[in-house]
Amino acid sequence: MTMVTTPPTPPTPPTPPPPALPVRDRTRIPAGALSPMLVRLAAERATGVLIRERGALYLADGQVVHAESPDTPGLDLLLGAHGVLDAEGWHEAFAQAGERGRVGRYLVDRGRLTTGALELCHLGALYDAAYFVLEPSSAPARFRYGSAHWLGPVHPVSVAAVERETLRRRALLHRIWPDPAADEAPLARTSRPAGPSVPPRQAAVLHLVDGRRTASDISRALGRPAFHTLVDVHRLAAAGLLAPDVPPPPVLPPAHPAPPSLPEHPGGLGAPDHPGGLSDPGRLGGPGGLGGPGGPGDPGGTVPAAPDAPPAPPPSAPREWSPAHAGEPPRDPAEADPHITLLRRLRAALEAL
Repeated sequence: MTMVTTPPTPPTPPTPPPPALPVRDRTRIPAGALSPMLVRLAAERATGVLIRERGALYLADGQVVHAESPDTPGLDLLLGAHGVLDAEGWHEAFAQAGERGRVGRYLVDRGRLTTGALELCHLGALYDAAYFVLEPSSAPARFRYGSAHWLGPVHPVSVAAVERETLRRRALLHRIWPDPAADEAPLARTSRPAGPSVPPRQAAVLHLVDGRRTASDISRALGRPAFHTLVDVHRLAAAGLLAPDVPPPPVLPPAHPAPPSLPEHPGGLGAPDHPGGLSDPGRLGGPGGLGGPGGPGDPGGTVPAAPDAPPAPPPSAPREWSPAHAGEPPRDPAEADPHITLLRRLRAALEAL
């Protein structure tokens, strides 16, 4: 019996992996990103520093390794305020390892700090500064490739974690007290006295409120993270114990400025040394003047008025010119007053008796 053998099936060649997607397909910006530029840099695994209006974020391989902001105390101040590291030890580490970007490692190797203490303080300072760096801003941001921080890598954090923590902190402050004016304006105490129920941590903040210091100033004076101080400020504002000292808005000029005052008529009371004025010799000694003919004390030797001097009009209240009044003789302003008219009628009635 002849047996038919089936040839073996050739093995299926392995499926080649799909081609790598281009970078632009992997850097799709998620909705609600605080900084689209930061998200793109994280997808590119970039190394450098992102500089924004209120500080900077340092990246290494697309992760945040450090953050700085002028609104927050530095890591040296936070360590020194709690007695963890004195100023001498910090300056020594910076002088020895600052240029190599190994200050953090130097402090640990010399026994100045433990690894856990350095990581804990570094994470607190990073999230604290990142909250202010990622504030909404209309100023353009820029990125410097290759720039590294002098502290060196301590505990890198993903961009997603930094943005998530920033959003959580914003929501917390808004939930405590929604007015953001207290975040940057000088703070002033209100007239409400602080009762014994104010916690000591908030009382220390309230003690430094003087109408000039901001929340960032108070955080540096206390050696605390700026965001923790903001939490205390919002709680004190919600209790009515402090308020932002916001200056009143400037007074805007009127939309239609008042017309300039018209110059007084020649010979009026406000025209000294003018022909026809009070100090004009022709007015003082001319006909009808105080020393004119027929007047008391006329010496008979008056100074004639200047030939081209206009006759002095009778004193009357100025009136606005309008085309409707063109060509009309000037009227006595007393005629338009009903009280004066009534008094004249009463006087005429009494004289007729």
